[in-house]
Amino acid sequence: MRLKTFIQKNKKAVDFFAVNKPVFLKIADVILSFVALSLAFLIRFDGSIPKEYYQNFIYYLIIFAFLNLLFLHYGRLYSFSWSFVGIKELTRLLRALTYSAAIFAIIIFIDRDTFGFFSGFPRSVVLISYLIGLILIGSLRISKRIWSELKSDYAPPIGEPTLVVGAGRQGEHLIRQLHSAQNIYRIIGIIDSMPQNQGISIHGAPVIGFIENIPSVVRDNGIKHIIIAFERDHMREIRKTVQIAREAGVSDIKIVPEFSELFGQALSYRDLKEVSVEDLLGRDPAKLDTEEIKKLIHGKKILVTGAAGSIGSEICRQISQFLPKKLILLDFNESGIFDLEQELKRSFPDAEFEPVIANIADGNKIDITLSEKKPEIIFHAAAYKHVPLMENHPEEAIKTNILGTFYLAESALKNNVEKFVFISTDKAVKPVSVMGKTKRAAEMIIKNLNEEGKTKFLAVRFVNVLGSRGSVIPLFQEQIKRGGPVTVTHPDMIRYFMTIPEAALLVMEAGAIGKGGEIFILDMGRPIKIIELAKELIRLSGYTPDVDIPIVIAGIRPGEKIFEELLTKEEGTASTKWEKIFISKTNNSLKNGELSSRIKNTENFFNIKTAQGKEVALKLIDDFIR
Repeated sequence: MRLKTFIQKNKKAVDFFAVNKPVFLKIADVILSFVALSLAFLIRFDGSIPKEYYQNFIYYLIIFAFLNLLFLHYGRLYSFSWSFVGIKELTRLLRALTYSAAIFAIIIFIDRDTFGFFSGFPRSVVLISYLIGLILIGSLRISKRIWSELKSDYAPPIGEPTLVVGAGRQGEHLIRQLHSAQNIYRIIGIIDSMPQNQGISIHGAPVIGFIENIPSVVRDNGIKHIIIAFERDHMREIRKTVQIAREAGVSDIKIVPEFSELFGQALSYRDLKEVSVEDLLGRDPAKLDTEEIKKLIHGKKILVTGAAGSIGSEICRQISQFLPKKLILLDFNESGIFDLEQELKRSFPDAEFEPVIANIADGNKIDITLSEKKPEIIFHAAAYKHVPLMENHPEEAIKTNILGTFYLAESALKNNVEKFVFISTDKAVKPVSVMGKTKRAAEMIIKNLNEEGKTKFLAVRFVNVLGSRGSVIPLFQEQIKRGGPVTVTHPDMIRYFMTIPEAALLVMEAGAIGKGGEIFILDMGRPIKIIELAKELIRLSGYTPDVDIPIVIAGIRPGEKIFEELLTKEEGTASTKWEKIFISKTNNSLKNGELSSRIKNTENFFNIKTAQGKEVALKLIDDFIR
């Protein structure tokens, strides 16, 4: 409390020190270097420095301090957080002072036989001064961390009893952060699934059991909060933890966000989020080659269509982490594009973004845009994707999903775009819906244009993306918010699911490894029953399914199937060297001239002045993919 009062009264002085911290550190390092070399001489000569060293002693001090300052500066040891100095910073300090001592020794060795300035300089002083300097300068940098640890050890326990689940890297970062939030969380201990971690202690917090022990730990310690700090490749453990914690009566269960949600920033306890359905129903994520993605993206002009959508916007966020030369955001949703651009500028202030308001069905505008912007890579995410809605408006699906894709792809070919990555869907396999059929037509366009020029065209076949616009989750959440009922179309309906970040990374991975003409498919593991998804969302909202919130079966809607396939039996797949990524061996190419003929027929549908009905539009789609 006294420290807080002092800071408030001397805010200007505190702010001045914070701004000029590197200057004060350098002054302190000079003083400590002087002390280290002086003590080294005193130790070497039993407390009395011989008079023959007096004349040049000040120069010895200056040279020694200058070398320390120089290597500490290049080791980036004047820009660090006092509170979180760790092994990495101390390793850099050791390296910097070792280089400094080595150069100092080399200077002495060369000078003794050349100029004589360091004549008679004791070699042992170099080693002694190096060790003392390491202790003094290292102690300065770790002082606040030590003080914080001591203060927390002697501070009275405050905050509500909290259990951390996961003793790995994420858990260590989390516990370090929670120590600075002790008025909110008081860590009782850690739960982990690994036998070798039992009994160890992390920043003073002991590992006190396995996931199965959560009920007894909660009961014996009055646990109010459980925070899950498992990596996302521990999906089974995450699901098990949530289930057991719920049964133990803990209502506040939080989880450490994924890396993509943090945008690479340091984890803070303020970033903790409620457990979502994505966390519970997601699979073990595919291990992707980010180096290949970096080669594709870094330093290039990238264009993303449908950039304001849930998938397109996540693709933009992921792309931005790989530092493209410019990211062009194309969509006809002006508000969505404006919001996305502002978000990306905040998260990536050094990157360059250019918004473009355009409809991909406007061929002239698309052609002008590509000829002016000259993108090197295109990610095509723009599409109409609401299955029941497109059943009633097939002409709009034709205009955007078929013609829009053709105009964009044809312009990419004309403007020598390197790669064109098209986002398709599992609904394009044996399609029964308008949306699926128009996506199948778009796949055929991509396949055919790949053989006509330098541009490499490829597709990624998506399944349902958890939390994306048009997915079932937002609908269920809205129904739960209104008190129900939650409507499920069929009790046996099942779907494959993937998370938005994983979907975006898969698109970029496909772009990186594709040679042209492929349709990439992700091994989706086991499908999920929609009714189970509904029940999980109800539980996450704090209710009991069919008790607090009823579930009703509404019947299958037009264009829906009980089960969506990822590929037909005729297609088959070829494996890649990347885990869980496969290539469809489909051969849906059209004969010479057939694509032009079908595109012309499609354009004629809109050019005829007499209004044409839904039946004509549906026949046109069927003729295109026959």
